[in-house]
Amino acid sequence: MKLKFVLTGIVAFMVAGLAQAQVFNWPSDAEMEGKAREYNAAYVDYMNSEQFVEATKPLNWLLVNVPNLNESIYINGVKVYHGAAGAVSDQAQKVVYQDSVMTVFDLRKENFQNEEKWIENKAYYGYQYFKNDKVKVPNVLKTFDRVVELNGEFQTTNLLAYYYDLVYRNYTFNKAYSKEEILTEYEKINSLAEVAQSNGDDISVPSSTRDQLIVAMELIDCDFIENTLGKKLKADMSNESLANQIFKYSVQYKCLSTEAFTLALEIVDSNNPTFATAQVRGMRYIQNREYDKAQPVLEKALTLAENDKQKAEVHLDLAKVHAQAGKKGASRTAALEAAKLDSEKSKDAWNLIAQLYMESFNDCKGGVSRAKDRAVYVAAYNAYQKAGNSSGMASAKAQFPSKEELFTEGKQPGESINTGCWIGETVTLATRD
Repeated sequence: MKLKFVLTGIVAFMVAGLAQAQVFNWPSDAEMEGKAREYNAAYVDYMNSEQFVEATKPLNWLLVNVPNLNESIYINGVKVYHGAAGAVSDQAQKVVYQDSVMTVFDLRKENFQNEEKWIENKAYYGYQYFKNDKVKVPNVLKTFDRVVELNGEFQTTNLLAYYYDLVYRNYTFNKAYSKEEILTEYEKINSLAEVAQSNGDDISVPSSTRDQLIVAMELIDCDFIENTLGKKLKADMSNESLANQIFKYSVQYKCLSTEAFTLALEIVDSNNPTFATAQVRGMRYIQNREYDKAQPVLEKALTLAENDKQKAEVHLDLAKVHAQAGKKGASRTAALEAAKLDSEKSKDAWNLIAQLYMESFNDCKGGVSRAKDRAVYVAAYNAYQKAGNSSGMASAKAQFPSKEELFTEGKQPGESINTGCWIGETVTLATRD
């Protein structure tokens, strides 16, 4: 059924085209009609034989004297004058023919009022001809703006690359924008690229062009991200496009300590979360000591993790968050899970656990048995040993009970004892001396 519909459309288009070709508004004056028929046949013959320069003479007569003859003189007129521009070597004459191409588009607008059908073609030729002309670049840009005004989007996606480039050239040639203004222009084009992408078009070429030009213009630095783009985002926290822009530039230019990046990250991660955005957001909260905010974000990162290595990273971060919140048991559980998922995280995990034990003496001491109270340091020693941390082991051993303390309590090195408290480990007693 779909194929039938497509074929029907093609047939209808062909019929319409033939009808247009057959309907000519010949002059009522016999002499003028004769000339019009003669010149029409002449330019078509020249055009078909690719004698484009010769074709311009009879075509020009038609454009001047019978502008409403038929739309074909404008459709073919672009081909003729473009071909003529390519056929001559004299640069001045080449420009004359290129200007004529643009004039043909303007005359077509005056006589047939269907600008939306061909405005992209005019934009294409304008860019090809005049992108290096300081004076004409602004007018070419107006043609690209006109495409958006009439159609709201570009059917030819790669024209967006030209659009980005024209803004860059206008900035370079004519100092036409401030830094903020040029990014505003790019943001406008970005929205067109997003529409194209949502329609299934490949926007890699225009996106690559944009990124290269931004680097070439040296527009972006951390100060600009914070004080220009960041202020703009603060004024409109619903501007997701700007948030995405700040996030991308912050990562690209390593501006990760700015407030603008934090704000952008929150918006990006809330609207389109990925493992990377959730993890980085959680780490930012940890750096800012906002542990209550970090935990739910990191827990979300766990659901977005794609492999055990990523899960281990998040569990280790969660262990740090729980430790800061005084949830030592939860911290140890998270650290052990990290070590289980990724052996490369084992050292960090056991160092963290050892530190938790070292910091638990005051929480766990009962004041009845020094041997039992100081057993937490033996547990810490064992954890440091698993981490391969010799200096940590030495620090823990320095807090072991002395031989005299064990003797006083009727205990000996080598005996087993449970630490009790939240640690709940059975360790082998040892002395510091």
